[in-house]
Amino acid sequence: MSDVDKRRAIRKAGAHGNSHPERTMIVAVLLFTAFCSAVAFGAVDAIAIGTLAIAAAVILLLWVADAWRSGQFAVNVDSLYLPIAGLILIGCVQLLPLGGDKAAQDLVGLRLSSALSLDPYATRMFIVRLAILLVFFAAAFTFIDTKKKIVNCAIAVIVFSAALAFFGILQRLSGTEYIYGLRRPAQAIFFGPFINQHHFAAFMELASGLALGILLGRGVNREQRIFLSIAAVVMGIGVVFTGSRGGILSYIGVITIAALLSFLKLQDSDRGESRVGRMATLAGGAALLIGVVLAGFFLGGGEALFRGLGSDQSDITSGRTHFWSVAWKIFLDHPIIGAGHEAFAVAFTRYDTWHGAFRIEQAHNDYLQMLADAGVLGLACVAAFIYLLAKKSLNVIAGSADDLRTSIAIGALSGCAGIIIHSVVDFPLRTMSNAIFFLLLVVFACAWVEKDRKGSGRSRRRSRSKRETISEL
Repeated sequence: MSDVDKRRAIRKAGAHGNSHPERTMIVAVLLFTAFCSAVAFGAVDAIAIGTLAIAAAVILLLWVADAWRSGQFAVNVDSLYLPIAGLILIGCVQLLPLGGDKAAQDLVGLRLSSALSLDPYATRMFIVRLAILLVFFAAAFTFIDTKKKIVNCAIAVIVFSAALAFFGILQRLSGTEYIYGLRRPAQAIFFGPFINQHHFAAFMELASGLALGILLGRGVNREQRIFLSIAAVVMGIGVVFTGSRGGILSYIGVITIAALLSFLKLQDSDRGESRVGRMATLAGGAALLIGVVLAGFFLGGGEALFRGLGSDQSDITSGRTHFWSVAWKIFLDHPIIGAGHEAFAVAFTRYDTWHGAFRIEQAHNDYLQMLADAGVLGLACVAAFIYLLAKKSLNVIAGSADDLRTSIAIGALSGCAGIIIHSVVDFPLRTMSNAIFFLLLVVFACAWVEKDRKGSGRSRRRSRSKRETISEL
């Protein structure tokens, strides 16, 4: 069954809108929960995870209520769910009592865990987080199913993210050592409400990609472009202010991908102004990048970018090369199914050649850590998700006949690509807020709606002559 057939089957269950208030409520809960997760320190605390679990349960209850009202359970089944389900299955296998060291148990005289995972508790919590994300992802894919919903949700994400970036910039300029004047992180450099400034940079990569895709594409008027330009600049300055080198490189990647995809889409257009539009797209992307970086440095946010580059610092990677070498050794000893989801901190101690004064919980490379935690099977799930994301989103971009929908898909894919790049030198998607917004952007990039399919030449010309802008929705 094609994606369009699936959508039609869902709609047969009942009309959207006021006749199904549960569906509107589900979308509202999705956005509200996503925003609250960012405000609540990025949702890295146990109480935040518990609150997200409650929100997922509320979504499921509303989903069941909608099914009861319509007489049919509406769900958009998509292959993108499979990699996440695969990671959950791997975690369940890692909890099976098939491991353990009997000699060690006899030595200490205690009953030790016999699970395959070296840290069963951390693995269980990781499975819970994945299950929460899968519920959110499936609900978003099912109920954010019209162009109007996609546009409204995308604009809400941009407005919220720009406000969050502005708050973070003001907070950094004030020199405060407390988040909201209440919480002082002990072993991290915070930015905005996020405990980890690098993960705030990753959050801005997601949102700025979305804004840039719409800004550089078609489907918006002059006034809306002014708003999008301001939002994109504020978020870009926020990235510079974090002092995250990985964030800056990933942000450059976001702008490059957004400009390139917009350029190629315009090149595919048969309009007379396409050449001028293509050149304006590239020039606008380059000017935005230069302006954001210069503004960030002018305001004093660039000093931290040069940390580790002086003559007194021998390792500009801040220890990452050591973490990566340990992750590779863990993988070699657990090549198929890994040492256990989120078990890196425990496994690290067996291979660490440093003094052991620090607790290293992450490998600062999500792909190497996935190899260490879940072996080749886990990395295969990650690779499959990235492949499906690229394939499906590019199909939407190439096949959509609606300018604004295409621009949103380009922006969403660009933002997702930015955090995928950032994951090479960090672990931004292990922050729940980033993971939730990442999956929202995946929906914006990959979900087909009624107007996404190109029809005949006459229908394409008619759709171009009657373009809808944000203000008309």
